[in-house]
Formats: sequence, structure tokens, C-alpha cells
Amino acid sequence: MNNLPADIQEFLENYPYGSDDESLSDNLEFYRNRLRCRPDKLLVEQIHEQWLGDYDKLEYKHGFIQWLFPIREHGMNYESQPLQCHEIEALKSDPNAIARIIESYELMLDFYGMRLVSLETGEVERSLPPRDYAARYKNLIRSSHNNLRISRILKCLSEFGLERLNAGFLLHVLSEQSESKELNSPSIRGSMDRWWANCVRNDSERAWIQATISKVRAGNGFVFTRESYQEALKSRLESGQLGDSEEAATDEA
Repeated sequence: MNNLPADIQEFLENYPYGSDDESLSDNLEFYRNRLRCRPDKLLVEQIHEQWLGDYDKLEYKHGFIQWLFPIREHGMNYESQPLQCHEIEALKSDPNAIARIIESYELMLDFYGMRLVSLETGEVERSLPPRDYAARYKNLIRSSHNNLRISRILKCLSEFGLERLNAGFLLHVLSEQSESKELNSPSIRGSMDRWWANCVRNDSERAWIQATISKVRAGNGFVFTRESYQEALKSRLESGQLGDSEEAATDEA
């Protein structure tokens, strides 16, 4: 873990030096649809309704991402607050708030040219017509600031008990890179291998994902196909594990 970025180490250690200020509750109030984000002055449900498919707005506005995906780190928007521990517990016990967090995730998936197939397994696929997934993929490759956004999104999902969605996203991207040569830029590979793949607190799941990425990166003819992706998620649903961790480790070696 010593070789990981500092923010990832803190995340994996559950922010051991963090504090909980009960006087701060902007994230809680925002996700209860009672507080407007700043500077855009919109409720969370208004963002969901008005910004879905408005790709220019999602690309060029930057303050909203800290509100949609709060984490226990300071962001670039000084008008937002870091997520507090008491907010996490309150939001996790609020089904309406969790549903809004999932809708925020789906909003950004659409922006990236993807759609959530299964909330249960986390399976993701390319956006369907009339959405143009290819144009969105090109934008994701071109606009590297989205790499930082994705790290935040994955950390946020983990905080709210939605970490099963992280593997669905990560392994979808890996299958696109491996089988279809999509989303295979050096920038995305670098962010995925060093940051995104480590935004999983479940040790065995993180190890399996990292081992599978290593097999793809090795260039020895291994292809992580769409079928392999779906089988991994099915395996987790049935057995609690993405796949055979011993086999993944052996193949990597």
C-alpha cells in the first residue's frame, strides 16, 4: 500500500485522521432535496431532471460534482463541504437519498456513454441509441479531468454501501479495452490502474480486479471479454466472489 497515492491510502484506511463536525450537514440536506447546491443553485432532483443529456453543461461546469458525489476529502469547489461521518450514516438509512445517489451515478454514466443494466450486480453496458456512445467515449478520452471525477464517484459509492457498482464500472471499462480496444488511451489506463482499481475497500475484490487488469496489460493473448465480465458479476452474485482468486493470482504470475 506504500506505493499508492496518498488519497487512495487514506480512502482504503477509512480516513483514519478525519473528523466529524456535526455542525456541517450540507451534503445531507442536499441529498434530502432540501438544499440547493452552490454555485449552480439547484436541488439534486433538478440536476437529475434538467441536466440529463446536457453534455456541454456536464463537461464544462465543475462545481456540481462535489455535491453529487461527496467524499471525506476537500474538493475544488470551496462552496461545498467534505462529507461528514454523521451524514454517511444518516444518508445510508434514507432509501430516498440512496436512490438519488444512484440516479446521480446513472446521470454520469450516460455522460460517459454508458448505462446501468443491473443495480443488483452493477453491470454496465454502452449507451443505447439514440445515445451516441462512441462520441461520449471520445470525449472521455479527450477530457482527462473526468478521470479525477471518476475517482471521486467510485469513492462516494463505496461510502454509501454501493461498492458493488464499482466493480461493474471497472470491469466494463476493462472489457472494452481488452476486447474492443475502446477507452484504451494511456491516460485512462493510467488512472484506472493507479486510482480507480484501488477505489474498492473489499480486499479480495480489489485483488481480483487488479490481477485481471494485470493479465490484460501483460499482452500475452489474454482477452477479458464481455462474456468474462458478465460471468464475473454472476459469480459474485451467486458465491460472493468475482471469480477464482487463486486462479487469477496464478495466471498473473
